[in-house]
Amino acid sequence: MNPTVLITGASGGIGEELAHLFAAHRHDLVLVARTGTKLQSLSDELAHAHGIQARVLAADLADPGAPPHIFDTLQLQGVSIDVLVNNAGFGARGAYAEIDYAVEARMIQVNVTALAHLTRLFLPGMLARRNGKILNVASTAAYVPGPFMAVYYASKAFVLSFSEALAEETQGTGVTVTALIPGPTETGFAATAGNQDTPLFRAGAVMSANAVARVGFDGLMAGKRVAIAGVSNKLTVLSTRMAPRSMLARITRKLNS
Repeated sequence: MNPTVLITGASGGIGEELAHLFAAHRHDLVLVARTGTKLQSLSDELAHAHGIQARVLAADLADPGAPPHIFDTLQLQGVSIDVLVNNAGFGARGAYAEIDYAVEARMIQVNVTALAHLTRLFLPGMLARRNGKILNVASTAAYVPGPFMAVYYASKAFVLSFSEALAEETQGTGVTVTALIPGPTETGFAATAGNQDTPLFRAGAVMSANAVARVGFDGLMAGKRVAIAGVSNKLTVLSTRMAPRSMLARITRKLNS
């Protein structure tokens, strides 16, 4: 019997690439995103190519009711989740005093609250079975203050801290928790956030979604607590440990301007 992985934000980018990797390694899939049309096509493709089972759940994680709906639906279907991938998330660029707070509130719900809620729902079952893996997609943004993307950067700091704490809590239980740390990546993120023309994406080392997904998958399977994608991003994270946070904030402000 194949293990089953649930992937949020699976309709594109890193989430879609992770779906390909898990399917190729004989995992049944539960794919979650806001709209089911593209997901169904991906689900059918991967099921046919790899001889696995694949389910689609259309759910908007900006809705507080989405995590319990996902959990309850799978419970009713008798589906046990062995691997949880909290990949869904988005950013928005703008001065905090000016940006629409409805956007920021939605971001907190998707990036922070839904991630924490889904983890709380599925973790107890993993602990009871003494087997499970959780992959939370954070960012190099987790390590620095983020002027003009303040809520996004703060949300990723939460994801990293939360993941590292749970990794310690679950040590020796048969369950592992891994934080994936991508930097700028070739996905739809930048266009959605409105920072595709900033120095961060124009001059930075932008990785492919496939390469980032591979780092996350390998790190998860190895039981790593933190998996940083790419040499450039590893150097970036290392540099944050040596610079004052006021300096990091000024640098990040320039990158997001």
